[in-house]
Amino acid sequence: MRSIGEMARDSGLGVSALRFYDRAGVLVPAWVDPVSGYRWYEPEQFEEARVLARLRRAGMPLADIRLLLASWSGADTDLVRKLLKAHLRHLEQGLSGARSEFSALRAVLDHRENVMTSLRVATVRLSIAAPELAAALDTVRFAASTDPELPMLGGVLFDVEGQSLHVVATDRYRMAVAQAGAAGHDGSRVQVIVPASVVDAMRALSDGEGSVRLCIDGGRVTLEAGDRQAAGQCLDHDFPDYRRLLPAVGGRRALVEVAAFRKALETGPVRAGEAGEPDLSVLRVEDSGTVAVCADSDDDPNRVAVNREFLLDALTAGARDRLFLELGAPTAPIAIRRPDDEGTFSLLMPVRPED
Repeated sequence: MRSIGEMARDSGLGVSALRFYDRAGVLVPAWVDPVSGYRWYEPEQFEEARVLARLRRAGMPLADIRLLLASWSGADTDLVRKLLKAHLRHLEQGLSGARSEFSALRAVLDHRENVMTSLRVATVRLSIAAPELAAALDTVRFAASTDPELPMLGGVLFDVEGQSLHVVATDRYRMAVAQAGAAGHDGSRVQVIVPASVVDAMRALSDGEGSVRLCIDGGRVTLEAGDRQAAGQCLDHDFPDYRRLLPAVGGRRALVEVAAFRKALETGPVRAGEAGEPDLSVLRVEDSGTVAVCADSDDDPNRVAVNREFLLDALTAGARDRLFLELGAPTAPIAIRRPDDEGTFSLLMPVRPED
């Protein structure tokens, strides 16, 4: 018989997915240990698990998957073929409908005023304390995207308003926001996306005391430190309105000792990712106010699964011995905040435990 771990490794379904499909009555293990609750599968169930994995990737509804698997090993495969044909037809109809809706949305966008244009054309000159800018860039740089399909996320947003500079980066799965005081600009809001390579050059120039001078002139950005400068063209894209993504302070908040928590993440239980997927840590805020790295149990509604590497990066970027972790619902973003600076934080999207 195959253990649930072996089935997960060889079938393309994660351990949590196998547990979910057991509870749903789709792929029930041949035997469950009455003491440990550990699941075991017959060798013949491996093919069904591989079929289930393919159907899952194809987005087939659970009811149809259940019916198809019930007919899979029978002599009459007519129902299986009909279910596959019906689902493919449904996908094609959905794709056709999605194309129509996207065409309509593009038409709306073509006729809208691009409000971001006015945020890019102004000329801005700022003076910023070099340590503040360096700390802000260090806080957000890790969250910038490297996906060539999303070039607008491949840099850091510089958002200037009044006497403050906000820098923001996101790759969809995480977002980091930091702020620095700025002098010399009292005008309207200005936003530009600075490419990651230019951001890195700016960070190198900010590694010192005193002030640096930031100039945004249309589509070009320049940072000067003494007689040295880093400059480049801004990305000609629109950045998402990050303010709409910001959660309210709240949820289950816990103050963690970063060194001890990092060790717990690195040595504690982990849900190993499938091929190409990240390893996950499952977190829970205890009644005592501490955060536990717990096993991937079935019966804890307060657990939150998160990409372990992303969380470790966020702890490093937080640059404090202690940080607040805010955990809400299992599907709500996890916030990592500094106790002394609520305006500087990271957000991590959770991973649903049954995914």
